[in-house]
Amino acid sequence: MIVRIMGEGQVRLAASHLADLNKLDDELLAEVEKGDGPGFRRTLQALLARVRELGVPLPDDSLEPSELILPSPDATLEEVRDLLSDDGLIPG
Repeated sequence: MIVRIMGEGQVRLAASHLADLNKLDDELLAEVEKGDGPGFRRTLQALLARVRELGVPLPDDSLEPSELILPSPDATLEEVRDLLSDDGLIPG
């Protein structure tokens, strides 16, 4: 699957990693719902780091359709709240 990190680019990520990422996504959703700014920041950074670690970056000139779009590392809690569905950022 192709994942876009807003402001950074795209990575190819095996679908087998979704369960691992969903744990962080669930934490992020809970922190957004509670308004836990420091927890949100920490978990967003951990989620993006994990995607970068597990994914293979696509060339900058490649533009594949993204199956998943994640917020930029500097996104605010309010911006992410607007992006979230009831299921989080990563479909389960």
